[in-house]
Amino acid sequence: MTAVSPELLRRFDVPGPRYTSYPTADRFVEAFGQDDYVLALEQRRAGTGAKALPLSLYVHIPFCESLCYYCACNKIITKHHDRADIYLRYLSREIDLHTAHCGTGQVVSQLHLGGGSPTFLSDDGLRELMAMLKRSFTLAPGGEYSIEVDPRTVDASRLAVLAELGFNRLSFGVQDFDPEVQKAVHRIQPAEQVFSLVESARALGFESINVDLIYGLPRQTPESFDRTLAQVVQLRPDRIALYAYAHLPERFKPQRRIVPAELPMGGAKVSMLSRSLDAFMAAGYVYVGMDHFALPDDALAVAKRQGRLHRNFQGYSTQPDCDLIGLGVSAIGRVGATYSQNAKTLDEYYDFLNQGRLPVVRGLALTRDDLVRRAVIMALMCQGELLFEPLEQAWLIDFRRYFAAEIERLQEMAGQGLVQIRPDGIAVTAMGWFFVRGIAMVFDRYLQADRNRARFSRII
Repeated sequence: MTAVSPELLRRFDVPGPRYTSYPTADRFVEAFGQDDYVLALEQRRAGTGAKALPLSLYVHIPFCESLCYYCACNKIITKHHDRADIYLRYLSREIDLHTAHCGTGQVVSQLHLGGGSPTFLSDDGLRELMAMLKRSFTLAPGGEYSIEVDPRTVDASRLAVLAELGFNRLSFGVQDFDPEVQKAVHRIQPAEQVFSLVESARALGFESINVDLIYGLPRQTPESFDRTLAQVVQLRPDRIALYAYAHLPERFKPQRRIVPAELPMGGAKVSMLSRSLDAFMAAGYVYVGMDHFALPDDALAVAKRQGRLHRNFQGYSTQPDCDLIGLGVSAIGRVGATYSQNAKTLDEYYDFLNQGRLPVVRGLALTRDDLVRRAVIMALMCQGELLFEPLEQAWLIDFRRYFAAEIERLQEMAGQGLVQIRPDGIAVTAMGWFFVRGIAMVFDRYLQADRNRARFSRII
């Protein structure tokens, strides 16, 4: 895919959503609260609306021992591990409140622990958490059970505990192997440590190992990032997530510690992305979409080939379209035609649970138009194609009339070779996959009406 020109990359270097949901989380409203969420849970239990949907769980562990300056996650920096013990007690309360409304034993096909650093929990803490979940839900055989791992917090014996607990997928936060970049973002982790952990994880039989990288960090240059890319290719993880650093210090306080003069200029960032694409494709990785790459035999690449790719709040997934229960501070869920988000601070989260209430502070009940547009955007983001007739039959619309303005806006992208507008549908081209967020943005009614996009990361 070396045909992706730097000029085209620059043209699409604009802010935009990642579309882990539609409508996006910035559209959630405080008018949606616990009562609305409980209704959605009880409708699921009764089998109305989302009758056939399997269940996915996300658990947010907010604690980290040290601050990474680039981080935009909801986290709490502390070395006091007893805080995690308190947090687990409240998680148990939240789980019990959920099962009171949706029933115990519901089958879960996907579990993800994120943060923060989930490996901040001790081995006993992780055992306690998994025991809680298994008491309340049924973890399906062959499901995807993943955990985000800070390499600085684990060794081979801790990875063995994760395998013992049933995790079969790991995601290592690497970001960059260059020591100077690591110093600039306050995250020192030698490459040798990551290589050793990946080797141990493979020996333990983990099904898929992901590595997260970030380009656009302070002190990065295209040449220094080339060295990181070469090391990642040598490491050969099953999956690679390559994110663009979004410098938004007015929103994320830790980023104020980054020296702006040390950030690479736009041209350097575009060069890093272009060289990354070349390096990973040359190494045999399949470009899954957006910022994800996978080896050809990885389940994610197989799902892409077979048209079974899906998308949720954790990104691309091989699992079918799921209801998602989010547990923990700031966690986001999706049940039926609703989205919900928990309280973002520990004090507020604990206060809700002390009152015996689910800690939902905002969310959204989707309109019919939201559901139609979600179907369109997810088809583009996951399959790279949408066919008019199935959508027209499912939603009783005339697609070309309903989306006349959007089809008109796509004409320029068609001229650039990013999409094909056919009599029966719209298809993303091989080159268009690199800009699929920009293509999806055309169908985002909220975004088209609101030109204030600075709150989003850049799509390149």
